[in-house]
Amino acid sequence: MTITIYDVAREANVSMATVSRVVNGNPNVKPTTRKKVLATIERLGYRPNAVARGLASKKTTTVGAIIPDISSIFFAELARGIEDIATMYKYNIILSNSDQNKDKELQLINTMLEKQVDGIIFMGGNISEEHVQQFSTASVPVVLAATYDGTDSIPSVNIDYEEAAYEATNHLISKGNEKVAFIYGKEEYTINQLKNQGYLRALKEANLPVVEDYIVSGDYTYESGMENVEKFMSLPDKPTAVFAASDAIALGVIHGAQDLGYRVPEDLEVFGFDNTKLATMVRPTLSTVVQPTYDIGAVAMRLLTKYMNKEEVEEKKVVLPHRLVERNSTK
Repeated sequence: MTITIYDVAREANVSMATVSRVVNGNPNVKPTTRKKVLATIERLGYRPNAVARGLASKKTTTVGAIIPDISSIFFAELARGIEDIATMYKYNIILSNSDQNKDKELQLINTMLEKQVDGIIFMGGNISEEHVQQFSTASVPVVLAATYDGTDSIPSVNIDYEEAAYEATNHLISKGNEKVAFIYGKEEYTINQLKNQGYLRALKEANLPVVEDYIVSGDYTYESGMENVEKFMSLPDKPTAVFAASDAIALGVIHGAQDLGYRVPEDLEVFGFDNTKLATMVRPTLSTVVQPTYDIGAVAMRLLTKYMNKEEVEEKKVVLPHRLVERNSTK
């Protein structure tokens, strides 16, 4: 039998309004009465009905987080940042995997809104016109995390992906590499396009030719790195360095090159992107772009709380700093 607020009020010999004030932390309750009500709640095992409280306050204190793949170390670290700040501000998270499938993303957005979440944090590969339309007509605020919106209409938290890719490529060039290959994610995703622009800018400034065989698109997986380094090392004019758009790709490059009998970094230098835990687990350890993954999630959640609580927001597009860390996969 479910214990109700009425049962607590009857057993404690107080009004239901008094029980409600105690449950919601209202200070306008006598200490002796509060103690009696809390003791009754514990004895009866009463649990407040979150749905009913949400209907009364018009807030559910839940946030929807739509993430491409929670099994990815990158997105797992980002989700942890979201969760920690959500807990700090007493919000619960409903987490859903979208598999970077556009139809599934749009469906999940609708599902979150039907569940009456107070806000949505969205992480995805690309923001289409359909996404923008759904977000702009949503009844709750939406914040993007590690997701680029070309329309500049949706609040977001990112780094400067073009500049980060430029710096990584330029670092390899400054080490004497004139043949730098680049493996990036899906071609249609804006963030990958920005990384490609940064790579090309570094080549142009160094007066190096753009070799089409050195630029390949794929996905952010370890297997993508394994497959593509095999293609690179079968070329008559092999690259001397590979810049990978994620640490997972970079690990595939390192292991694929080693399987072929090449040494890293002596025969092939490798530079990654993200600085996930993988970067220090591989041998040689991975030089990479440090993207503040946890902070992106944490700042996105804090930005969302400002919108949900109608606080003043000075900057709706937050760009966090990045840096390069040099380890043993480069000379």
